[in-house]
Amino acid sequence: MATCFFSFPNSFPSKPKSHKRPIHSSSLTSQSQKTHLLNLISDQERGLRTQSDPQKLSQIIQAIDDLGSIGRDTVTTGSSLSATWRLLWTTEKEQLYIIKNAPFFGTKAGDVLQVIDVEKKTLNNVIAFPPDGVFFVRSTIEVASSQRVNFRFTSAVLRGKNWEFPLPPFGQGWFETVYLDDDIRVVKDIRQDYLIVERAPYTWKE
Repeated sequence: MATCFFSFPNSFPSKPKSHKRPIHSSSLTSQSQKTHLLNLISDQERGLRTQSDPQKLSQIIQAIDDLGSIGRDTVTTGSSLSATWRLLWTTEKEQLYIIKNAPFFGTKAGDVLQVIDVEKKTLNNVIAFPPDGVFFVRSTIEVASSQRVNFRFTSAVLRGKNWEFPLPPFGQGWFETVYLDDDIRVVKDIRQDYLIVERAPYTWKE
C-alpha cells in the first residue's frame, strides 16, 4: 500500500492462531452493515472492477464509513490485530496493477496478504505467485493510537523456487483500522486508500 501494502517508485501454511479480540457491537445494525459491505465487494475482483465503476466505488466507501462509525470507539491496535490478513478488496493502485498484470509475466497473483505481529512490531506485505513465487515487503510498526499504526518499510524481496532478489523498500506512513471483528478488518490509510481484508485460514511465514 503505498501505505498499508507497497510503494513502488513509479511504477504457505499452518493452523490459524486463536486471539483475544476486542468487544464490538453485536447489534443487528453492525451485522447488517458488515453483510452489506461484503455483498458490495463480492463481485469486484479484489477491486479491479471497481476502478472503472465510480458509482460502485461510492457505494463501497459509504458502506465503509457506515461500518467505521460503528467501530469508532473501539480499540483496533491490540493483540487481535496480529494475524495473517488476506485481501478481499482495495483501492490501492500498486496492488491492483500487480494483480491485473501478473499474467503478462507468465504467472498469476495468488493471495495478497498483510501479516502483522503487534508484539514484535512487524508487518509483512505479501503477494504470492503460485506455485513457488512470492514478493514481500518487511516493515516495522508502532502503535500510535487506539486505531492508528505507523509503519516504515525496511526491506523487500522477490523470491522464486531456487532464487531470491532483494529490492529497495520505499515509503513510510500510517493506516487506521476503522473496524475489526473476528472475521474482517477495514482500513483507511495516509493516501486515502481503502482496504478490506479477512483473517486467512493459515499463517504465512517467510
